[in-house]
Parts: sequence; C-alpha cells; structure tokens
Amino acid sequence: MNKIIATTAVALSAAALSVGLAGAASADLYGIDDPQDTFHGSDVLALSVRNGADNVHVTTYHDNLVRKAASGSGEAVYIDTDPGDRGPEYVLAAGLFAGTDYVLSETEGFGVAKWGDPVEHGDYVLHINYRKDRAHAIISRAALGNPDAIRVAVRASGTRTDGTHHGLVDWVGKERRFATPWIDQG
Repeated sequence: MNKIIATTAVALSAAALSVGLAGAASADLYGIDDPQDTFHGSDVLALSVRNGADNVHVTTYHDNLVRKAASGSGEAVYIDTDPGDRGPEYVLAAGLFAGTDYVLSETEGFGVAKWGDPVEHGDYVLHINYRKDRAHAIISRAALGNPDAIRVAVRASGTRTDGTHHGLVDWVGKERRFATPWIDQG
C-alpha cells in the first residue's frame, strides 16, 4: 500500500471545472458538479476525469477535508474499462485523512464485498491537498489494462461524532451508477 501524499499543486477550482470542462463523451476530459449531500467534509462537490495518453487522472473536490482520523473520511473511485461487462473492473479505495493508505484493486461490481485482489502491475498515486479540499488520483493506463475508454463512479463517506456512518454517504450522481459517460483516451 502507498501512503497518501499531501500536495500543494495548483489546480482548477470547482467553479471553473463546472463552466469549462463539461463536455462530450468523446472528450478525454470530463467534469461534473455534485450538490452538497451530506454536510460532512468528505462530501464531493465536483469530479474531474481525464483519460490521458499515459495516465488516468481522477480529481474529487470536497466540502472540507480534514487531516484528523476521527473524520473517518474516505472514498471509493470505481473505474469501468469494459463496455461489455455491466459494472466496474477496478476500484481505488482511499482514506481521505492524514496517515491513511489507499489501494487499487480489481472488482466485480460496486461494494466492498465485490472487491478482489490489489492490482500488481502499473503505477498509481493519490495526492490530497487539504487546503484546497482536493484528492487527485493518477493511475497509469497499464494498471487499468490499457482501456480505450473509461467511465467513473465515486462514493465518499465520513464518520459522525458518535462513530457511525449512517447518513454520511455521498455518491457523485446516483448511487451505484457511473457519474461520467464513456471517456475516450485522448
């Protein structure tokens, strides 16, 4: 597993994302706004996906990410690479608080019970910028089997002060549905 790397790289704001990046399914870059659903710092407000020549970039913009483990913040980024198979083939599961780990695994669908073995080929890294409330995953195309196109779903969650997750789950778009259309490699 990899340790999360906090970063201060400059990126697009969520507002600019909604105006400038929403595009056709054939584009290599796709952005979407998501309403505030949970009133927890892990709530996803925007999602950007770039299917580049060498890497896939998935960036989530949040309400108020914090370093404290008590937040219980985490996300699962589901990636579909096979149009002939109904659900996702990969999931990047990550904590969004300082000191936690993340892992890219194979999956046979949505939900932890469907997650399989960690991917052992290709590279991936997750950068979290707490000041900008952003998590940016960079996944090599080799780690995903070099797909022609991808689509993405994101689930984020956090912990209440009583230690439960009840009511603190946010899907970008609809639950267990892909938030993006198929995005061609660009």
